[in-house]
Amino acid sequence: MSEGLLDSTLKAIDPPPVSISADILAKIAKHAAPSRFDRFIQPLEKTFARYQIGTRLRRAHFLAQLMHESGEFWFLEELADGSAYENRRDLGNTQPGDGRRYKGRGLIQLTGRANYVAYSKAAGVDFVANPETLKEPRHAVDVSGWFWDSRSLNALADADDAIAITKRINGGTNGLAERQMYLERAKKALA
Repeated sequence: MSEGLLDSTLKAIDPPPVSISADILAKIAKHAAPSRFDRFIQPLEKTFARYQIGTRLRRAHFLAQLMHESGEFWFLEELADGSAYENRRDLGNTQPGDGRRYKGRGLIQLTGRANYVAYSKAAGVDFVANPETLKEPRHAVDVSGWFWDSRSLNALADADDAIAITKRINGGTNGLAERQMYLERAKKALA
């Protein structure tokens, strides 16, 4: 096979992803204008590069999950007060107040002291002492990329397995229909 033919075959299989834009995110969302997403564009591009979310399919799955988890990027912190996570050893919540202190934050809703500790080590920033900073767009997006990468979700995205991705993020299939709706919208928006 000639080099030119091989290049064109590879491009047809995995076309390069388009740059993300507020307009693209608004096409994926159901209820948000493009201006709603402006502050997330640069952090998303950095996160895509840092965590190898470099194909259209990976990006579609990642964005679909973020749309669901964060209510279309409206909620950078879980709405519940976190008391349901109190004394949850599986989340590393072993000290009084950990449930509320380490409730879900970021676009993927990172939850639990153990996850905050692990991300703090990876990022080189003390989010354990300052959990509220995960609500800042740059951190909210990066922690989502870190979680995605640490759970090997690129491989599941490559297999186009929305159910397995949802289970790794959520522990079950909560919101699966909406996640799949976002995924279909993301695939079209990124085409």
